Amino acid sequence: MPELTDEELLAALDIKVESKPQPSLTSLEDHVIAGFKEIQNFYNEYNRVPINEEGRDIFERLFSVRLQRIRQLNDYLSLLEPLDHQGLLTKSVISQDSDLNEKVDDQTLITKLGIDKVLDGINQLRHVRSSEERRIAEEIAKRESCSNFAKFKPIFEKVKSELDQGIRETVRLSKRPEINVGDFFILGGQKTYIANVGKTFMQEYGTSDARLYIIFDNGTESRMLMRSLQRALSMDDGARQITNTTLGPLFASQPEKGDKESGTIYVLRSMSNHPAIVENRELYHKIGVTTSTIKKRISNAKDDPTFLMAEVEVVASYKLFNIKPKKLEHLIQKIFGLAKLDIQIPDRFGKPYSPQEWFMVPLQSIETAVERIKDGTITRYRFDPLTARLIERSDSSK
Repeated sequence: MPELTDEELLAALDIKVESKPQPSLTSLEDHVIAGFKEIQNFYNEYNRVPINEEGRDIFERLFSVRLQRIRQLNDYLSLLEPLDHQGLLTKSVISQDSDLNEKVDDQTLITKLGIDKVLDGINQLRHVRSSEERRIAEEIAKRESCSNFAKFKPIFEKVKSELDQGIRETVRLSKRPEINVGDFFILGGQKTYIANVGKTFMQEYGTSDARLYIIFDNGTESRMLMRSLQRALSMDDGARQITNTTLGPLFASQPEKGDKESGTIYVLRSMSNHPAIVENRELYHKIGVTTSTIKKRISNAKDDPTFLMAEVEVVASYKLFNIKPKKLEHLIQKIFGLAKLDIQIPDRFGKPYSPQEWFMVPLQSIETAVERIKDGTITRYRFDPLTARLIERSDSSK
């Protein structure tokens, strides 16, 4: 007996299946729903409808106007009512906006909803840009020329140098990054320096805010609000935060709660019989990093040209917390670059090999460098090969 199809099986069982057509939404309806959901998110966060009053946050005022307009658009009430589990379409809202009840045309209503409708041909929606994006773009565009940029230019130059050296790095932002004096961000492709954070004040709905003094590396400045900057950063896919030089609890023997161990910096001394090594054994040190154990890392030292084909002695080690090991290793090696060991040794097959990460540096200078990294002052020092110690840079004030 041939196998029945699904349709034939349903017919044999006398089951009728009614297919309900799924309504498709226009682009405009999609954006009206998206705008309404933003209002719902506000209600969920503050447990009240938004209010359009002088002194309120600009986004709350926007949401209040949007809600009033939605209530006037009868064509969309049936679309939104099934989503309105909070009763926003019927809850009252206090407002001092004098023009809320004015009669306006369709284009004005759409604009108040946060939608730009650009028509082409027979009412085809081609471009949509939210009013929030426009407002942020306008506020950023209001930058003025920084009259005392000469004061800040060396700061930007120093940050660029520290990025090049690996002392700083750029990282992705959290959803709403904290803003503090001295912080650096990349916004719109420009380095952004927080020169000052004004006195904190509370918005009427309980959110704190502050007026910022912001300097950009193109010689302009802005005094936007902290919340506006946070929004601008979150809306910019290319936005990044530039890390500071205070690296935190890098080498604490007892980590604090929440610290994450990320590896170990080790300092080794070679037991090689190479004449140059024997003569300066107390000065030749290898500085490396491992995310495993030191014991495992050096287990095959005598067969590894990286370790000069000889056993090694561990003379110092530092546990790392909350830091990328390779970044810190690179920084330490950068500091002692002028004292890098220039030597060739044969590997197991007799092929010449130039080992890396070996330096002619006394252990005391390595320990001093570690302390300077820990307290965030390492950029003020350089290694002097003549005295074999760290000395303060003549340009450290910059």
